[in-house]
Amino acid sequence: MQPFDILMVGNFAVDKLIVDGVEEVASGGGVYYGSIAARRLGAAVAVATRLHPDEFWRLEDMRKEGVVVFPTPADGTSGIANFYQSSNMETRICKPIGFGGRYSITEIPEVEAKVIMLSPLFAGEVDLELLKLLAKRAPVSLDIQGFVRVQVEDGLDFRPWPDMAEGLKHITYLKVDRSESEFLTGITDLREAARALHAMGPQEIVLTQSSGVTVLADGEFHEAPFTPRSLAGRTGRGDTCFCTYIAKRLTNDACTACRWAGVVTSLKQEKPGPWRGSSTEVQQILNSH
Repeated sequence: MQPFDILMVGNFAVDKLIVDGVEEVASGGGVYYGSIAARRLGAAVAVATRLHPDEFWRLEDMRKEGVVVFPTPADGTSGIANFYQSSNMETRICKPIGFGGRYSITEIPEVEAKVIMLSPLFAGEVDLELLKLLAKRAPVSLDIQGFVRVQVEDGLDFRPWPDMAEGLKHITYLKVDRSESEFLTGITDLREAARALHAMGPQEIVLTQSSGVTVLADGEFHEAPFTPRSLAGRTGRGDTCFCTYIAKRLTNDACTACRWAGVVTSLKQEKPGPWRGSSTEVQQILNSH
């Protein structure tokens, strides 16, 4: 099998999006939003995922985009109910509605990849042992939410990642959002929090907030704004941003990858579902700035 640019690992999700009380069921999860965005940017992408066989039909959406999918049947399918008010799409309440289970190394295909992206939804999907094994295969990028976001009785909550000090030593690219960075470091200043996380091991930090993305790479900061004309596609913002950054970072410097992430994430937020635009569209926007 041909080598891939990116191998993504994470549970597929069937989410509920509730806006002003009106409910819609939709495919979701970092592997869904991220893989399609990366494919649209020309990256060769494989996905290892877990979900209930009754939902396997949903994987065709990724396959039609050229993503190679390696599914493992699970007892359940992960999912999150996202509650929004149309007057403030920036704020949401999240409640878990399923869990696709934990990965074992045998469920990860032995394919060649330039980067392995860990995109779990909840803590418990990927453990330290698996992370360390995968880091021996290729550079690992990790979205911290799937290690600190824990299912509790009445929803989701942040909890410390017990293995963080050891785990971050094996990470090349780390993605956190503003609230996660503050929770993990106790530092409110964005750049200082990024420096603190970088000191724990990751080579590059990708930090998102509602206004844009900040990258720390090779001792330098790069920033790009999010400028969406609406927030109708708010769900999947961070996944899209991180995968765009990684897809472009494979062949570009950090500054260029950051700028691409800013534009693609802005466009994605305007429409529900994965970003399905083109590199030409993004390049035209970048050229106009």
